[in-house]
Amino acid sequence: MILTTHALTGAVIGKNIDSPWLIIILSLAVHYFMDSFHHGEYFDDRIANIKNTWWKVAIDLSAGLSIIGTIIYFQEPDFTVIRNMLIGTFFSLFPDSLSVLYYLKKDNVILSRIKKFHAWVHNYSKLPRHSKGRQWTLRNALNDITISLIAIFLLLL
Repeated sequence: MILTTHALTGAVIGKNIDSPWLIIILSLAVHYFMDSFHHGEYFDDRIANIKNTWWKVAIDLSAGLSIIGTIIYFQEPDFTVIRNMLIGTFFSLFPDSLSVLYYLKKDNVILSRIKKFHAWVHNYSKLPRHSKGRQWTLRNALNDITISLIAIFLLLL
């Protein structure tokens, strides 16, 4: 999934759960669960492509955080709800942050294990990196779009 989808679902979890610890656990679990759905990728696992895709990551992250910020601004929830939404957002994005750290520090054993698990969760990870099944197309993005729209709806309730 793209970062916007993860951020929105984390915010939904945070908005609807009171316990920060449960928010953290659910946000991480839902991240990996959603990554098991077919989706397009804009990121390759070669370090050179971090330099070539930073702008996609920035736009993606900005979109998700802008939607969440706008909803918070207009709904004016109390401090605890805002805090919980931000905790959910942070921890729903955290596994992808660890993947980026892995690319920068491949010799780290813990990051290597986390990255292997993350790759395993992407059940189509055996596809070649540049196959049509992994490219960012409307067809491959339908799960992202659907989940994001549901998350926005739930945030607006």
